[in-house]
Amino acid sequence: MSIRLQLQDARSLYTNLDFIRGKAILSLTRTEDITAVNVKLEGESKSRLEGETPDPYGFGAIRRRREDFVIETEVHKILYKAVTVFPATNPQTAKRDGVYTFQPGQHEFPFDFKVIQTFIDPAVVNIGGLQMQAPANRDRHVRKTLPPTLHAFQDQAIIRYYIKATVVRPAFYKENYRTEHVFPFFPIEPPRPVPNRLESYARRQHQFAPVVQPSTPTKSSIKPPSIFRKGSQAAVGSNSSPSSTTAPLQVCSICIDARLPDPAIITCNEPLPLRIIITKLNDSPATIYLQMLQIELVANTVVRAHHLSRENLTSTVLISKSNMRIRLSEIDKVMEIDKGWWKDTPLPNTVAPSFDTCNISRTYFVIVKVGLTHGLGDQTFPELTVHALKMPVSVYSGIRPPQALLEAMADSRRPLVGPQAHIPPQSPSKLSSAYQKQSSQSSPATAQPEVEHPVILNHHPSTPIATGQTHPEEPFEDEAPPTYQEAIAEGIGPVEGARRAYQHREGGGAGNA
Repeated sequence: MSIRLQLQDARSLYTNLDFIRGKAILSLTRTEDITAVNVKLEGESKSRLEGETPDPYGFGAIRRRREDFVIETEVHKILYKAVTVFPATNPQTAKRDGVYTFQPGQHEFPFDFKVIQTFIDPAVVNIGGLQMQAPANRDRHVRKTLPPTLHAFQDQAIIRYYIKATVVRPAFYKENYRTEHVFPFFPIEPPRPVPNRLESYARRQHQFAPVVQPSTPTKSSIKPPSIFRKGSQAAVGSNSSPSSTTAPLQVCSICIDARLPDPAIITCNEPLPLRIIITKLNDSPATIYLQMLQIELVANTVVRAHHLSRENLTSTVLISKSNMRIRLSEIDKVMEIDKGWWKDTPLPNTVAPSFDTCNISRTYFVIVKVGLTHGLGDQTFPELTVHALKMPVSVYSGIRPPQALLEAMADSRRPLVGPQAHIPPQSPSKLSSAYQKQSSQSSPATAQPEVEHPVILNHHPSTPIATGQTHPEEPFEDEAPPTYQEAIAEGIGPVEGARRAYQHREGGGAGNA
């Protein structure tokens, strides 16, 4: 006896609202008694970490025993659909106390699933009529868009989707036959906000070291050598007066900006919509040179397994250029680096969209490193300054939701909330203090504050801002739009258009437990 799955019109990548159709093929070499044939569509998020057991008595300084180090595993069902493809309403085989006798040969059982949009409720999962209780800690249970397929960090974090067929046999001493078919999954993206001209940015200021330009000595200022004074000493002695032999240059002050659209959203398999602007803050005659440029995307994956938690950082270098020595504009005070250095470099197909599950979550930030030098005319001064600008971003899959889904969401009971996941909310006091500090230290026409994190220039009207008061009938929730599951109807077809390339297996990375 053997059971296998055969998909109809199999895709290289599945997404939300797709139909997964196929058939379970049962091959028999002899007569068999079978109770049922079940086919399930499942998705699970599994985390596995190794660490120390909790120390309730505070004896951390004492050497712990080997058995105090445990391996914790946490599994969450994020997708579960089950259908009994046999017995049918009117079976053709003979029935004997719920047992059906199958003759040798091949028997086919068609099935049909539709991939949902959001998680199932992980509190209680019904598996074959058996109620499985989820972990008692419900603080980390989320209900958001299904995450992408993921295998990372030596199987510490696994998100997989599969179809499983089970042949149930009546005798308790006979093993049930099972088979699985794993398929890659890449979710559709949330609705994008209305395009606007606002930008979020990270900014750094820098002042180059003062440069003393030696002036050319005249014949009259050089004393002739004598038997008591050498010629070199005479020249040095004549140049000892700084007022007559040195010409100090005006110190050059600059400001470096890295800008992205607001909200900061980047798309898989597409280039960064990035702008890098360098501004002179004074009237120094020095020329600015671009010496080095590096852009990297850093993924922060948080893996949790019960009391253990680990952060893993993985970096993807998009471009890295050195020894460039590109002269920027000498006339304009505001200079923008040519986008041609990165506009033809899309994100690699190993980058997954941002997601959040009960035990695995991933956020991203972009680090832009700019190396600058300055000079006067054709002369370049040796000082090289490198500035790193860090900006948190949201990575979208690039698979747009169908128009029917957007219209259904617009007609739903609750209002649509624009995505802002991954930018941590700030209290009104912090926002006001930051604004007062910015206005007190800078003026609109001159210097700007030096910050490491992006400062949002403005907010779109649809973007919620946390305030001290909320409406009691509509509590504030920092989550994805809760109307996905309600808006999905059987009449909404699958996503049309090209699918993105995605390689879901990743290597290891630096981690902090």
